Amino acid sequence: MRDSRLLKLLSMLFAFGLLAAACSGDDDSTDSADETTEDTAAEEAESEEAMEEEPEEAMEEEAMEEEAMEEESSLEGTTVVITGPERSEDQAGAIQAALDEFGAENGIDITYTGSADWEAEVNVQVDAGSPPDISIFPQPGKLADFARDGVLLPLPENVAAATAANWSDAWTVFGNVDGTQVGIPVKTDLKSLVWYKPALFAEKGYEVPTTFDAFVALVGDMIANGDTPLCVGIESGQATGWAYTDWVEEMVLRFEGADVYDQWVNHEIPFNDERIVAQMQAVLDLWNTEGAVFANGGTIASTNFGDNSVPLVDEDCMMHRQASFFSGFFDPGTTFGADGVDVFYFPSNEGAPVLGAGTLVAAFADRPEVWAVMEYMSGAEYAARRQVAQSELNGGGVSGFLSAVNGLDQGLYTELEQSMLAALASADVVRFDASDLMPADVGAGTFWTEGTAAVNGEKDAQAAADAIEASWP
Repeated sequence: MRDSRLLKLLSMLFAFGLLAAACSGDDDSTDSADETTEDTAAEEAESEEAMEEEPEEAMEEEAMEEEAMEEESSLEGTTVVITGPERSEDQAGAIQAALDEFGAENGIDITYTGSADWEAEVNVQVDAGSPPDISIFPQPGKLADFARDGVLLPLPENVAAATAANWSDAWTVFGNVDGTQVGIPVKTDLKSLVWYKPALFAEKGYEVPTTFDAFVALVGDMIANGDTPLCVGIESGQATGWAYTDWVEEMVLRFEGADVYDQWVNHEIPFNDERIVAQMQAVLDLWNTEGAVFANGGTIASTNFGDNSVPLVDEDCMMHRQASFFSGFFDPGTTFGADGVDVFYFPSNEGAPVLGAGTLVAAFADRPEVWAVMEYMSGAEYAARRQVAQSELNGGGVSGFLSAVNGLDQGLYTELEQSMLAALASADVVRFDASDLMPADVGAGTFWTEGTAAVNGEKDAQAAADAIEASWP
């Protein structure tokens, strides 16, 4: 017991001894410690002050860069599904080729599927709750319908900014729904063109008309000489009839003017306004003129719109009014320009109004990889890659693809295509395809079906227009 107490006492004394030694330093040591503490505190204060003074913008940029790097790395192994109406080997193949390049660079598996029945299929997919991630829309009206139904998503701020930088307001407006940017332009079409063979015109003594009256007179001269002036076909699967609506739109724009055209599109005048009916009938009268039309399908409604390239080349007809993308429907190796197939402006008696069209992409899914693909498709790099691929698929000549995106190298286009782009730039009035702007039930519905009925002789223009007006939502 004593030993135990002694040990405890010695332990306590030893502890007190250590404590005393620790506290017994000289004055210099104490001052040095105090100075070190003060220096450290000063450095910490300066560091905190420097951090406070760092510009907020720099911090935000750093955060955005980190976010972008994280997003980029997260794209690896993702999948994006895209659908649309462009389905020919050159069109769908070029779209896929341009997407594959971006996909390989970013680790995204991107698949594009084109269909002649895209219109009906996308409706079914949306109704079933299983739409694609992205779709290509030829009709801004249908895009707007889906956007208002809440199934299409507004562009994120960065994608909207990129779109605004890449395209002029003249084209982005068609993807803007009630003040919100939903769609991105990805293709530009010039519709006011007539395809013909200059050498054949010269051989026959025909001159390119510079007014619509001269165009009609030329049709009459050709018939009198035993030549068939026009190749016409409006068959296009679920979209049968749109080629007739294009003719009507051209006529309304030329003879009734841009203001009436806009009122018609916006339903500020009824569809069966007498001025619209008159132009619908004018097209029918021209087509029904004996000897005016060659339809290689037997009738206009059974002849596919794209099949008119062969009779034009074979000289079964002298002219075909169709958009710039029609160049993609000629056989590979077809010669274009003065020595082959060329185009002239579909003339007007006054001014030079131009009917245009195009496609837009919009997203059904909100995922980083989807927005990355959307932003890519808004730019000149996508357009350039598609142009190169589509030209190669068409034998290295005219591609059938135009784009008004800023910064696109014009040298990628042939002389013929450059003239088309110049026509778009020099037009005094440009209007987007009316049926594409109208509500889908009309523009991609009754205007097509009732128009086809009129072409088939089942109805006159007035009855067709009345039915279309009754269908307006």
